[in-house]
Amino acid sequence: MGVLFCFGCGYVARHLAQTLQACGWTVRGTARSQERLEELARLGIEPFLFRRDRPLEEPARALAGVTHVLHAIPPDEAGDPVLDLHGEDLRRLSGLRWIGWLGTTAVYGDRGGAWVSEEDEPRPTVARAERRLAAERAWLQSGLPVHIFRLAGIYGPGRNAIRNLLDGRAHRIVKPGQVFGRIHVDDIVQVLRASMAQPRPRRIYNVSDDEPAPPQDVVAFAAQLVGVEPPPEVPFEQAQLSPAARAFYADCRRVRNERIKRELGVRLRYPTYREGLRALLAVECPAAAGCGGGSTASPSRTSA
Repeated sequence: MGVLFCFGCGYVARHLAQTLQACGWTVRGTARSQERLEELARLGIEPFLFRRDRPLEEPARALAGVTHVLHAIPPDEAGDPVLDLHGEDLRRLSGLRWIGWLGTTAVYGDRGGAWVSEEDEPRPTVARAERRLAAERAWLQSGLPVHIFRLAGIYGPGRNAIRNLLDGRAHRIVKPGQVFGRIHVDDIVQVLRASMAQPRPRRIYNVSDDEPAPPQDVVAFAAQLVGVEPPPEVPFEQAQLSPAARAFYADCRRVRNERIKRELGVRLRYPTYREGLRALLAVECPAAAGCGGGSTASPSRTSA
C-alpha cells in the first residue's frame, strides 16, 4: 500500500485510482475546476485545485507522505507545469519511490507505417508532440524517479468505437495505408502497476497493443458486434475534419511493445481491438438484442 498523488485526475488516473483504492491505497488528485474537484471527492479521491496559474495552495500538506505520483497533464507552450511549479516540492519527498509520466507515441512522428521502439530517436512532426518530447527530456534530467509511458490511442468504458456508434458519432475515414495503435485503459493500469512494483527510474515504455490497425476496420468490427450497418467509408481527402484531426492523420507508424512484456512481465488482456471491443460490448450494450442483435438496422436508428 502507498499514497498516490495524481496531477491531472482524468480518464487513466481515475481507473488507476479505483484499482489502488480497492487495495487500500490513499489517492489524492488535482482538477482544474470546482465541479471536477467535487467529482473527485465523490470518488473517494482527496481533491486539490491545480493549474499553471493556480499552483497547489499548500504543497507540503498536499504531498505529505506521497510515495507515488502519476502525471497526466499535457505540457503547455511554457513547458511542463508540474515540473515548473512543484519540481522542488517533489524533490523534498523522502518517501517518493515512483513517478509515472503519461506521454504519447506521437513523439515518434511519421514513419510511413514502419515499426518503432523505445530505442528509436523521436521525430515529432506536430507542435503538441514537440512539447511532449521537450517535457519528457526535462523530466529525465530532473533527478526525480520518473518513468515515461508513451501511450497509443486510449480506449475503454465510455470511450470506444461501440459507444461512438451508439451515440451516432462514428465515422469511417479511409486513408490508404494508415494505421493507428491503441491500448485499453485496463492494460494501461496493469502496465503502471507493474512498473510501480519494480521501479526503474528514467526508463521509457511504449504502451500499445499488438496490432496497429486502420481506423475504419475498428469501426466496422464494432458495428458487427452491435449488429448494425457500419457508416459509409469516406475518403480522407473528402472528410470534414478539424485542423487538429487532420494533423492526427499525418503520422503513420507501428509501435513495438516488447519492453513492457519483457521487463515488466505484462501480458496484455486485450492484445488487439477485437478482444477489447468484445469485452466492452457488455458494458456499452448489455442487452445485445436491444442494440441490433445481429440485425441490419441502421446505425442512426440504433443510436436514437
